[in-house]
Amino acid sequence: MKKTGLILLMPPLLASLAWADGPSMERGKELFNSAKLGSNGKSCATCHRDGKKLEHAATYDEGELGEIINRCIKDPLDGKALDPTSSDMKSLIIFVKSFAGPGKH
Repeated sequence: MKKTGLILLMPPLLASLAWADGPSMERGKELFNSAKLGSNGKSCATCHRDGKKLEHAATYDEGELGEIINRCIKDPLDGKALDPTSSDMKSLIIFVKSFAGPGKH
């Protein structure tokens, strides 16, 4: 019985592990609020509390938005730019775009 139960749990466990490595809203939120993107103790949320001034972020394509995010990481946060194709950058883009929507413009 225990072997059968273990076998049944393996596919969902493997699926959740694969998901953990991909871009996600949760990871984007974590990065947005983390001072680890830079070296001066600031985070994206320092300047953009509750998405302030990001209401139009969804109007940019991912490449443009990634460039804007990297400019903010390099200059105001004094950090190192993220690889535009990385899971972390894609997660940040997902999260930043979440500030746009009906009634937020």
